Amino acid sequence: METILYIEDDPVLRENTREMLEFSNFKVLTAKNGKIGVDLALKHSPDIILCDIIMPVWDGYKVFQVLKENRLTYRIPFIFVSAKVDKEDIRSGMNLGADDYLTKPFEEEELISTIQSRLEKYSKLQENYSFPLKNSAIAPVNNLSDLKDYIELNGEYYDFKRKSIIYREDENANYIYLLEDGIVKNYKMDEYGKELITGLYKKGDLLGFYSFGSSSLYAETSTALEDGMAYRILSLEFRKLLKLNPGLTLELADLFSENLTNLRKHLLDTAYGSVLKKTTYTILQFAENIQETPEDSIKISRSDLASVAGISTESLIRSLSQLKKDNLIDIEGRNIKILDLKKLHTIR
Repeated sequence: METILYIEDDPVLRENTREMLEFSNFKVLTAKNGKIGVDLALKHSPDIILCDIIMPVWDGYKVFQVLKENRLTYRIPFIFVSAKVDKEDIRSGMNLGADDYLTKPFEEEELISTIQSRLEKYSKLQENYSFPLKNSAIAPVNNLSDLKDYIELNGEYYDFKRKSIIYREDENANYIYLLEDGIVKNYKMDEYGKELITGLYKKGDLLGFYSFGSSSLYAETSTALEDGMAYRILSLEFRKLLKLNPGLTLELADLFSENLTNLRKHLLDTAYGSVLKKTTYTILQFAENIQETPEDSIKISRSDLASVAGISTESLIRSLSQLKKDNLIDIEGRNIKILDLKKLHTIR
């Protein structure tokens, strides 16, 4: 039976919710303010914490901060519960690193579903480590899969809008990012102000690391091609993980090498390929490396596609028209659907 700590200053809501949770076979601890809630969390180490924001003594943000700074409680899933529904309030809670956010009043089904979802996610993450996450100072991060789990579990929530800058070239490389949703492009600017695309990233990809041993600057600019979100940790924390886990360093070195090989191929295609070849290569990049399956429609603006291909939007549109005429692709509005993947690979 999982234990839930519910911190809420409203006595009626607190008791009604307790009964609701107990009816769903949870063991429930309750606290009427944030200070009592922290004391209970440290004493009982619950499986998950639900916490109101506006409370006497300590508010929900203070509770979250204190628990995340304690090695005995910082991994416990934490859900803010509040009548506040403003997007800025939700973003504030999520940016702190909370796992979820429930707005009052909530339905029983919504409450139970959210709790079970977070418990299942935590359980899956826990299975990937050689010893339990809870009550441990830091679990081993032996490989890239462990690193992604670590960033997702401990990282700061970071959302972004289409065309927003995630980081800029020559800024201090303060964060390592794990992309959870959306598509991101990295690029450098040449002396004439033209973009040189250096990478495309999708869900599950890491970006932002440029040095294994010391602080560094971002070597390129990172921009969102669509709305999305990521988790991020400080680069200092990332470097500490590398020192503690030599196996992770080796895997990242292999990833660097693979990325460099792909970048060289992209630069050669960009430098010497025809406009049609550049267009085709870009479509294949999205289809095979960004989309979940090559058959999915590519839903990217023409200007963004042209930017990735390194050609003008007008040239891209002419090339797309030619590929459609040859029955290699189909176009519906801004969506591009590949009809013959094999023949696209033969375009020169």
